[in-house]
Formats: sequence, structure tokens, C-alpha cells
Amino acid sequence: MKDIGSIHLKEYEADIDGSEPVMIAESPGRLHLMGEHGEPGAALLLTTAINRHVRVAISHRKDSSLRFFAADLGERKRTTLINLKYKREDRWANFIKMAIHGFAEWGYPIKGLNCTLTGNIPQQVSLASSSAIEVASALALRALIAPDLSDKELLNLLSDASFSFFGRNEHPLDHLIALSSKQNHFLVVDELDMSVRHIPLPFKDYKILITDSRVPRFGVDTELKQRNRDIRKGLEMLSHKREGATFRDYVTEDLMESMGALPEEIRRRSLHVVKELRRIYDAEEALKKSDLNSFAKAVYHSHESLRDLLEVSCPEIDWLIKRSGEINGVLCSRMTGQGFGGCTYTIIKADAVDEYTRRLEDYERIFGFKPIVHEVSEAGPASLVHSGALVSATE
Repeated sequence: MKDIGSIHLKEYEADIDGSEPVMIAESPGRLHLMGEHGEPGAALLLTTAINRHVRVAISHRKDSSLRFFAADLGERKRTTLINLKYKREDRWANFIKMAIHGFAEWGYPIKGLNCTLTGNIPQQVSLASSSAIEVASALALRALIAPDLSDKELLNLLSDASFSFFGRNEHPLDHLIALSSKQNHFLVVDELDMSVRHIPLPFKDYKILITDSRVPRFGVDTELKQRNRDIRKGLEMLSHKREGATFRDYVTEDLMESMGALPEEIRRRSLHVVKELRRIYDAEEALKKSDLNSFAKAVYHSHESLRDLLEVSCPEIDWLIKRSGEINGVLCSRMTGQGFGGCTYTIIKADAVDEYTRRLEDYERIFGFKPIVHEVSEAGPASLVHSGALVSATE
């Protein structure tokens, strides 16, 4: 990743006199392993931060302008506090602006700011690059203007800002993952109480490969909204609108007994959610026992459920999962993210990577898309990496 300290100094040299503090923070991307298509508002996730990051540098300006520079893109954006609002054309800068907006809304004194962004999280493949920008920006801003703000308060600030800036009313799960991750651990994240459980990994001889299928994705938002409506409708019909009920109150047998009472499509969506909850608990227990076979079985069953019950997979993704499972040295593989294309993740031994890559040549020949493979590992939490004046390279 580029030396953001030197880049920031060069970009804003007219506004930095060597004594002004420059705060630099970084935040990881994340990979969902199971549970990302769960009950809205009550999700249970098996997830991990990954060693792909964004870094954000922020310092004060001498005027009231807000300046933004994306070093990897060579793009610049600007606005003022008075005009601090979402603009579609500002793209990546909106995520830094959202964090600034949050601090301003909470009453912190915001003056002119210089902001620089760089990173290596793959874009548009459900690895939370936008949330990483928000968290890194928030950490840099906290160090600059609100050092006494706790992580819990920071999460609440980002949640408030997400709603008021973007119009999203949702729990900041990706923010929580970024702040709570731990090296060499997977996380079980519970949206109901925003709790995190850390699971030490027994994968000493394995790598994690993320494969971008490169399948064009059209109409995904519409399809996902329909899945969420089906899931909500299923819970409503199961619980007879009982207040506070969640899918955790039900088991597979409840869904089987409901055949005829629930429309078949809604029953399948609901069955996926109920079974996925059980699989996450099973996967957590398997990891704690270093039972890799049971863990792998839960992962494969999860993908089958996404394919057959939730119906968010596609032939290309299913091919990648099936063919990877034929390779000696592959522990497990599954779709990750929103679906309808996108990525798979594969947990694989190092000496099997070459064979895995060779199989991808068949994929390109059959489907006509050239996949991209990213090797990642588990990562630690978002953090402040520099606090103070910059007179030379950051590190």
C-alpha cells in the first residue's frame, strides 16, 4: 500500500507547516463465511476481518474547506461544511464525508479538513471496502478532535450518521467487525445484542482464497429486497405477529410442519434462515474442537442452502464450488456476499493452490469470464497508525 503520509504531505503542503497533527488510521476489509443472508435486524454471522486495508489521513486546514484525495485513483473532491451532504458523483468521498457528518451532528467542532485515502481492498465484491473507509475516517477524526470517545460511542455515532447521511437505518455490523477483529481468529457476531465471540483458528497449514467470478450482476438489489421481504413475511406468518419473535425461536421441524400453511417460496427462504443459524453454531463448535471435517460440512451445506432454498447463487459460482471440492487439499468452499455472481472463498492447503489455479482455466474456457483470485488471511482490528506531525514518510 502506498505511503499515505508522504502523499498527504505532498498533496497539501501549502496547508501543513510541520507542526499541525496528521492522524492516519487504517481499517480492514471483511469476509463473511456464513450467515450474511439471515433475518434482517437479527443476523448471526460467522465472519472475519482480512488483511486488505484502507488508510485515511486527516489534518486541519487553514480555511473552512473540506478536501479529499484518493491517491490510488488520482481523484480529488471538495466541499464545505455547509454543503456537507451525499452526492452520487462523489463516490468514495461520500464515506469520509459520512464520518465527518457524524462528528458534526454529535456536536464536535469541525473546521476545514484535508483528507487522503489509499487502500488495497478489492472493490464491488462484498468485502466491505466502503465501511472500512468510514471506520478509518472515524478513527482518524476521533484522534484529531474527540480522543475521549469510546469504541461503543463511535459505533453509535457511525450508526446515526449512516441514517442521517445515507438514509440507512441499520446496525453497523461491518463497523463492529472492523473494530472487534482479532488476528488468527474468526468472529461470531450477533446483531441482536451487537456481541462478538472470538474463535481461535486451527488452520495452520491452510490459505484463504477469494475468487471473483467476474459474472455481470444485474438487478441484484431488487432480488435481495424480495428475499428480505419473503423472510420477514415468513417470520410474520410463523409467529402470528408475536412481538419480539425471531427465527431463533423456531427449529427446522416447525418449518416442515408449516407445509401448506406457508407459501412454498416463503417457506424455503425461512428454512434457509433457520438452518443457517444452526449451521453457524455447529461451525463454531467444530472450530473450537479443531474438527475440520465438521466445519467443512457446515460450510458446504450452507452453500447448498443458498443455492437451493434462498436461490441467490448462479451456475458459474456453483461450478467454482463443485470443482474446488474435487481438489485434494481443499477443505471447503462457499459463495460469499450478496450472490447472483460475486465471489467464492476457498480454504485450501498451500500445495493445492497451483491445481486450483489450473482449474480456473477451465472456468474461463467454459463461461467466458476471467476470474481474479485474492489470497487473504485473518487480520487484527482497525487502528490508529500515526498521531502527530509529519515531517517525513509515515513509516
